[in-house]
Amino acid sequence: MAEIQLIGRAASPGLAFGPVAVLTAAVAGRMASEDPEQEAAALRSAIEGARAELAEQIKTIQSEAADILEFQAAMLEDDSLTDTAYELIAIGITADHAWRRALDLEIAGYRAAEDEYFRARAVDIVDIRDRVLAHLGGVEAVAGIAGGSIVAAEDITPSTFLATDWSQGGAIALASGSPSSHVAMLARARGAPMVVGLGPLSWHGQPPVLALVDGDAGRVIFDPEPETIRLFELRMAAAKAERTVAEATSLAPAFVANGRRITVLLNVAGPEDLANLDPAICDGIGLVRTEFLFEAAHGLPDEETQYRVYRDILVWAQDKPVTIRTLDAGGDKQVPGLTVEGESNPFLGLRGIRLSLARPEVFRMQLRALCRAAVHGTLKVMLPMVAVPSELDRANEMLDAEFTALQAKGVACARPPLGIMVEVPAAALCAADFGAAFYSIGSNDLTQYTMAAARDIGAVADLNDTSNPAVLALIAATVEAGLKRGVEVSLCGDAAANTHLTAALLATGLTTLSVSPIAVARLKAAIAKVSS
Repeated sequence: MAEIQLIGRAASPGLAFGPVAVLTAAVAGRMASEDPEQEAAALRSAIEGARAELAEQIKTIQSEAADILEFQAAMLEDDSLTDTAYELIAIGITADHAWRRALDLEIAGYRAAEDEYFRARAVDIVDIRDRVLAHLGGVEAVAGIAGGSIVAAEDITPSTFLATDWSQGGAIALASGSPSSHVAMLARARGAPMVVGLGPLSWHGQPPVLALVDGDAGRVIFDPEPETIRLFELRMAAAKAERTVAEATSLAPAFVANGRRITVLLNVAGPEDLANLDPAICDGIGLVRTEFLFEAAHGLPDEETQYRVYRDILVWAQDKPVTIRTLDAGGDKQVPGLTVEGESNPFLGLRGIRLSLARPEVFRMQLRALCRAAVHGTLKVMLPMVAVPSELDRANEMLDAEFTALQAKGVACARPPLGIMVEVPAAALCAADFGAAFYSIGSNDLTQYTMAAARDIGAVADLNDTSNPAVLALIAATVEAGLKRGVEVSLCGDAAANTHLTAALLATGLTTLSVSPIAVARLKAAIAKVSS
């Protein structure tokens, strides 16, 4: 077989070489009855079995993966998802065919959505569909994949990803898929290279044996020639050597070549992200995403639940600064019962601080929990999606009121400083007008809104470039405003982990970058190579 080279979109960085595991859809057979009541009972039992299975998995995995499975569990509890299947059963269609038909309609709707976020969630509905079908047919819900395999498929579900041992290497090569899918998020967190959007994986009936995956360039080579393998293995060896050196110095502070100190912080989603992690790896935590607390199937978190999570993170940090972002819901992060359904353009709608101010009872509860947690360390609080100074002013007033009320009750608390995320061009251009205690640049949204292009829509993905002079100018303007006001400016978006951008970001005057734990060693190594 001649080697086949395909170009797609990079979804998770890294290099991998291994045997190909081609995923095919499993079809579960079952003996159906002719009684609609029995078929409805069978479907209810299968759905309950799938829920119980998800609940057990959620207990054993870390926060980000647990959030994804909780999203699926919440979908299974949604009557609008299941009602169609029961209606089909009532007219004589068997449980498995009714469930497949109802879910396939839902999947088609997600895949046809204009918003890439909703298209990316289609694979979660596929996961739900297949999990319930497996319970109906009495078969294993997820096929086993040998560690170290290059998984080739049309798409891959979160369940299949989580059932695979990625510690032995391996990668993912998908005909479709999305960089913003739940699996892509998991792949980046696990360090598994992933390329999506390769187009039809057609091998004329003869699947490939081996594959090379370049998750940095978005390229996959099936059945590579010996010379291609040799050159790729040299690249992998060089990358491994660089990684070894970087990891050996990951606990040391970061300096550019001329000795200038750069602060490296962590982005985390919850205490589980910090398990078995030495606090010496970082200078503090630059972003704690609190959305995971609000995504659980059991509803919105109460004050005590939030307080305990914030406290545990502060205790781990051992008095290093911890920046916790208030709820950043809306846009691509929908929270049932809280966010607005059916907005024509959710990215320009009621999201971030706008939603918090519109739902003061939820926002005030979070502010109280944060004030209580502040006594356990060095806490800073930041507001997402701030566009005008009045939003910060209103949030400061509410924080003052909740802090004063806690004091009056004799509750141990402290008033944390309040900063803003700079994600909206208006905030970057007028940053000096905000009385913020600090600025944290969210490069993902700042780039998206500046370039009017989403990174996860293939047709315009090339425009979504943080290195564009317009985006870098806004970052530099924010840094200048921080210097003028004497407050810290950091960057916590994905651009901070892109080592191709490190020199350009530091050239704007930034001295603080915040990345996921897995990216710390690579970032520190890149910083050391910057000349000034």
